[in-house]
Amino acid sequence: MAIDFRSDTVAMPSPEMRHAMVEAPLGDDVFGDDPTTNQLLEAAAGRMGKAAATFVPSGTMGNLIGVAVNAQRGQELIADADSHVFYYETAGAAAVCGVQIRPVSTGAGVMSPEQVADAVRPRDDPHEPISAAVTFEDTHNRHGGIVWPLEALRAASDAAHREGLRVHLDGARIFNAAVALGVPAAEIAGCADTVTFCLSKGLACPIGSVFCGSEDDIEEAKRWRKRLGGGMRQVGVLAAAGLYALDHMVDRLAEDHANARTLAEGLAELPGVRCDLSRVQTNLVYFDLEKMPATVFNDECAKRGVLGGPTGPRQVRLVTHYGIEARDIQSALQVFDEVLSA
Repeated sequence: MAIDFRSDTVAMPSPEMRHAMVEAPLGDDVFGDDPTTNQLLEAAAGRMGKAAATFVPSGTMGNLIGVAVNAQRGQELIADADSHVFYYETAGAAAVCGVQIRPVSTGAGVMSPEQVADAVRPRDDPHEPISAAVTFEDTHNRHGGIVWPLEALRAASDAAHREGLRVHLDGARIFNAAVALGVPAAEIAGCADTVTFCLSKGLACPIGSVFCGSEDDIEEAKRWRKRLGGGMRQVGVLAAAGLYALDHMVDRLAEDHANARTLAEGLAELPGVRCDLSRVQTNLVYFDLEKMPATVFNDECAKRGVLGGPTGPRQVRLVTHYGIEARDIQSALQVFDEVLSA
């Protein structure tokens, strides 16, 4: 079997998670009477410190709903220039919500209060769109899975609220951030009005994300979910996986972080590899190849049973997750050494 570092989305549910899915009591979630989903939403809202939550099929839909709930058609959303909502969500904010994204280059993925304030449009100029909201991403994918320092996140959020902006948090991997910081996820989510987190990444569920916010936010979110085709019926078979994950899969994320650190340190010792260890804070490892194209490196590794993900001409991303053990890290490093030495 291949060692698959392409993403934590490839993590498979454990036998215990599958059993929970099979045994889940079911109802119709669109009518609000799926007991397992209701239990998940109560637990998820509690974990995020929010009043309510709703289940959505994907993190991309959750972020799109976050745009729709926090900004109106013809308004503008401020986002990091390398954010998932700007880079990887097929211009959904513009195409579906009619909301323009204003990208802000941060360099490190952490937006300063000054950058937030400077990105706000003057409200008395009819030529410019109204700045309605800002989105933050924690952990930040394209910046290496880095974790926002809580003080920095709170400062940026406070600046946004002072400017009259709503704050949405793309918390796809918020539990990775919480484990890395050693704080409850609610400490991070408390910086935002709405937050989306993924069940189908590090928590190893097969499908799903959860969108959390105030009761009014969730009522509007459900309307948008229906509009987008995300209202599902006996979704308790998926919610059961989420419940199991919240109880059993969060603390073990520390193992993924440790494996990523070992992987990064091993890569940094290989010839022709540049890996900034200061950026390896959770389960993502980015590195650059000095002499070999990333696609060639990836193809040669795949022939030897190790799968990765090129993210640039000479850049590769590797992601540790449930199902990858410490011994797999050592096996992969041997493959990388062989490919780079060939």
